[in-house]
Amino acid sequence: MSFDFVQALSTNLLSPPVLFFVLGAVAALVRSDLKFPEALYVALTIFLLCAIGLKGGVAMSSAGLRVVWLPALAALALGALIPLWTYPVLRFVGKLPAADAASIAGHYGSVSAVTFIAATNFLKVAGVPYEEYATAFLAVMESPAIVVGLLLGKLAGRSRGAAADTTGLGTVFHEAILGRSVLLLVGTLLIGFVCGQRGMDSVAGFFVTPFQGVLALFLLELGMVAGRRLGDLRQVGGFLLGFGIVMPVVHGLVGVGVGHWVGLSLGGATLLGVLAASASYIAAPVAMRLSLPEANPTLSLTAALVITFPFNITLGIPLYYAAAQWWFAGR
Repeated sequence: MSFDFVQALSTNLLSPPVLFFVLGAVAALVRSDLKFPEALYVALTIFLLCAIGLKGGVAMSSAGLRVVWLPALAALALGALIPLWTYPVLRFVGKLPAADAASIAGHYGSVSAVTFIAATNFLKVAGVPYEEYATAFLAVMESPAIVVGLLLGKLAGRSRGAAADTTGLGTVFHEAILGRSVLLLVGTLLIGFVCGQRGMDSVAGFFVTPFQGVLALFLLELGMVAGRRLGDLRQVGGFLLGFGIVMPVVHGLVGVGVGHWVGLSLGGATLLGVLAASASYIAAPVAMRLSLPEANPTLSLTAALVITFPFNITLGIPLYYAAAQWWFAGR
């Protein structure tokens, strides 16, 4: 395709959402008094999750479960497997404590909804079609990695003879599967699937038209959060800095390959690669804080939000798209 990597990179870096993220980071670095009320941040999160869930559900309804089930199953398996190979890298190469390795592995197996949205915007600007039901991948990949990461941490703690914490597995599964982000994604996905395009048309004025503006505001807030946490980079060390860039690239390439294998289009495979490369900074931190309190949240959140997230929305997305182009052209 003529839409080469340099043009893709330029298009992505100069898009309003990315520039709003940069503005937020600058505001934090110059210590501006700009800040979002917590309630507004929560409201923006709820809006974005509902909007992408509804859209994905409508697309699933149009495509039919016969088309969706295999790519969705592959995405679920990918989300569950990533922590299994990420954990030993963190534990034995990075020499991190077991709890920290398990927590970070869970973050990197889970996904970032905002990175996914930025990728769909990128594909739209590039004029690259993709399967609209890809939102289903986002919904099914969020929880499995969190559960696997928590189980890795629990098993490592028991093997060391550590005292068992008071958080039962029921609480673990409840937070991972019925937490706010998963509940909203799955719930609105089902609503969109049941209501179809006619139902979506009735709420399009609220969920479709303002979407880009809401996304820009949300990234402005995330830019401020990332900017305020830049000092934490000194604590995560050189290994996690490299890990936060290299592992997403590895996962992105795997995701693109899996997408091609299950029959997704160029755009769909790119989105699966982006999801595999992303790291959770909303659902995973809450679950890990509840069930692995001995893990240092600075390590996981700084790696996911301050290193991987900015890398993905600036350089990563065009890179995964270029990898998908190469993969599809050569096979």
